[in-house]
Amino acid sequence: MRASRLAKLVAGSAVAGLMALVGWAAHAQTKPKVSFVYVGPIGDHGWSYQHHQGLQALKAEFGDKIDTNYVENVPEGPDAERVIDQLAASGSSIIFTTSFGFMNPTIKVAARYANVKFEHATGFKQAPNVATYNARFYEGRHVIGLIAGKMTKTNTVGYIASFPIPEVVMGINSAYLAAKSVNPNIKFKIVWVSTWFDPGKETDAAKALVDQGADILMQHTDSPAAMKFAEEKGIYAFGQASDMASFGPNAQLTSIVDNWRPYYIRRVKALLEGTWQTSDTWDGIKQGTVSLAPWSRKLPADVVKLAETARDGIAAGTLHPFTGPINKQDGSPWLKEGEKASDKDLLSMNFYVAGIEGALPK
Repeated sequence: MRASRLAKLVAGSAVAGLMALVGWAAHAQTKPKVSFVYVGPIGDHGWSYQHHQGLQALKAEFGDKIDTNYVENVPEGPDAERVIDQLAASGSSIIFTTSFGFMNPTIKVAARYANVKFEHATGFKQAPNVATYNARFYEGRHVIGLIAGKMTKTNTVGYIASFPIPEVVMGINSAYLAAKSVNPNIKFKIVWVSTWFDPGKETDAAKALVDQGADILMQHTDSPAAMKFAEEKGIYAFGQASDMASFGPNAQLTSIVDNWRPYYIRRVKALLEGTWQTSDTWDGIKQGTVSLAPWSRKLPADVVKLAETARDGIAAGTLHPFTGPINKQDGSPWLKEGEKASDKDLLSMNFYVAGIEGALPK
C-alpha cells in the first residue's frame, strides 16, 4: 500500500515537474523581443547613435524581462522591407523603425503581421498595430538660428541638408527665420547631399559652403564630419542629434540633442503591461525629447541669454518658432500677423520661406 502511494507521489511529482518545465518553456518563448532598425551605424555619433542609446536604456530599465536586438546600416527602400519582415517573422514583439524612409516598408510589413507592434520614427502613416513618433527638431533649430545670426562675421551660414522632406525643410526655415530676426543681413547657403550618413559627402558639402563664405555650419545629416571640418578650418558649427563637442571642441557652439530614452521606456512598459495602443507622438523641448548641449564658452553672455530665453519660452509655450507674419519664398502670404503654424502645416511643409535663396529639390 505504501509502495503504491509512493509510486503515485513520484509519478505526480514527475508530472508536476514536467508541467512546470513546459510552463517555463512557454514563458521563455513569450518573453517580448524588442527590435530596432537603424538607417546608419550605431557609431555615427549622431542619429542612429541616439536611438541605440534608447535601446541601451531599455536593457537597463527592464533587464531580463525583454530580449533586444537591432540591425544597423539599413538602406531606405526594398532592403528595409526585407529586414523588417525578417525581424517580424523571427518573433519580434515590437519593432522600432527609426528613419523617415522606413515608413512605407513598415506599413507593408505590419499588414502581414497583425500580432506584431510597430513604431515608426518621423513618419505620418499609422495602422492598428503601427504607431508613429517624432521630435520637434525645429524648436532646437530656432535656438541655434538665433545663435548663428549673432555669431557670424560673414553673415553667411552654411547648411548641409539630407533630403527635402518636411522635417528637414522646416528645420531650415526655422533656423533661417530665427537668424534673420536678429541679423537682417543673414544669408543661408544650402547644399543637399541626398544621404543621411556619408562622411565623405558631408565633408565635401562643408568645404563647398565655406568656399561660398560660410563661417558657421549647420547640418541635418548624421556624422560629425562637418564638425571635424569646422574644427580644422577654425570656424563654428552646430552638432546634430548628439553632442559632437568631442569632434570640435573649439568649433561647436552647441548641439541639438535627441533624447529618445523616455519614449522607448514608456512604450515598452505599455507593451509589457498589455496597454500598448497605436498613437502619434510629437514631443519637443518641453518634454525633453529635444535639448541643447552645453553652450560653448565662446558665446558672449548676451547670446547665451538670448538662446536660453528662446529655449525656455518654447518650453513654456509662450514662443512658437513659426509665428506670422511669414511669407513663402515666392512672396505669397503663409501666416498672418500673430498667426501660428499648425502641426498639419508643419508636417506637410514643402517650401522655403521668403529670403532663402535657391530652389528646393523636387
